[in-house]
Amino acid sequence: MSEKDKVTKSEALEYHLGGKIGISVKTPCDSARDLSKAYTPGVAHPCLEIQKDPELAYKYTNKGNLVAVISDGTAVLGLGNIGAVSGKPVMEGKSVLFKKFADVDAFDIELDEHDPDKIVAICKAMSPTFGGINLEDIKAPQCFEIEEKLQACVDIPVMHDDQHGTAMITSAGLINALEISGKKIEEMKIVVSGAGAAGTACAKMYQLLGAKHIVMLDSKGVIHSKRDDLNKYKAHFAFDTDDRTLADAMKGADMFLGLSAPGVVTQEMVKSMNPYPIIFALANPTPEILPEEVFAARNDVMMGTGRSDYPNQVNNVLGFPFIFRGALDVRATKITEGMKMAAAVAMAKLAKEEAPAYVKAAYPNEDFKFGINYIIPKPFDRRVLVWVSAAVAQAAIEDGVAKISDFDIEAYKAKLQAVIDAEAR
Repeated sequence: MSEKDKVTKSEALEYHLGGKIGISVKTPCDSARDLSKAYTPGVAHPCLEIQKDPELAYKYTNKGNLVAVISDGTAVLGLGNIGAVSGKPVMEGKSVLFKKFADVDAFDIELDEHDPDKIVAICKAMSPTFGGINLEDIKAPQCFEIEEKLQACVDIPVMHDDQHGTAMITSAGLINALEISGKKIEEMKIVVSGAGAAGTACAKMYQLLGAKHIVMLDSKGVIHSKRDDLNKYKAHFAFDTDDRTLADAMKGADMFLGLSAPGVVTQEMVKSMNPYPIIFALANPTPEILPEEVFAARNDVMMGTGRSDYPNQVNNVLGFPFIFRGALDVRATKITEGMKMAAAVAMAKLAKEEAPAYVKAAYPNEDFKFGINYIIPKPFDRRVLVWVSAAVAQAAIEDGVAKISDFDIEAYKAKLQAVIDAEAR
């Protein structure tokens, strides 16, 4: 990204004037008769129908297309613990992306509360309003506890995107990297730098893919079996190893996943990895090591970052809008491991398809042939709506968490494709 393409502070502040989201009215309200239907006395009829059958809220209200974006502001997008109200622009931004990419209505709710049990109680009390809850920017380990307890007490899907969005997208890249390199995941040494929400969720998903040898590091070094300062989430990844530093762990590694800090990986570490390594350096805005540094050290690397100015961008917008789109459309009660894996597999398959002209035009200097520089679809590839949402919806049906029974996958794909076609006109 050149200097002229960078967004300035003044531009960003002007963009945010008055906030980024609002409420629009979908039905006519232009006459006294309309008002009588919209509010009293007409509104009593849907209320009484829903009282008889609460599932009719999906028919007579916006519940089936409404997600709550909930945060306590303790781990905000590269800014850390800046507080609930300071994180509101990010949560509004999340709502913008829900609407823009998957036509899901979302409303941001910032909580001035940090007790996990109280946050769960607040979210449970609000849950009748929403079709799903997207937890956002809540620090670890509280985020794990909140997600687990909340999902257990509500009948709508709950997902902490900082965890599972990154896990799904990097898993898609990993699936394709395995195919290109010919490696078997059960034989790989995978190094994860960062034991927070995203790092933990990624490592667990890699285990579901078959990974056996994952070396995870936190701010104190390698998480190993002799440490006595580990919470239960980190202890899950502790094993007997002589590795103590990142440099130790990188020797003979097949994959590096960075969700930690800028510049922690050196060229010597990269050189010490096995042939055809995978490097996802996702610290933002400056990754653990820059692609140009990696390729100056060796040229057999499959490299991804969180940035749009390099190939293989790991951007959560590829995941959360479409996960919730599919989940909402089958009225899923939760998001299962099967639904997450279906999303990852669908993303991986899409990267093998010929990229549309509009995607190529948006990235004129990139190679869109399936290979080391193209293992993850681009965020603006509108086909993700069909591929991922349909895969998630089908997995929800198969996992028995969908409330609808008469699901036609081909008809659903056609409906999603019609949305894309309408936008293209």
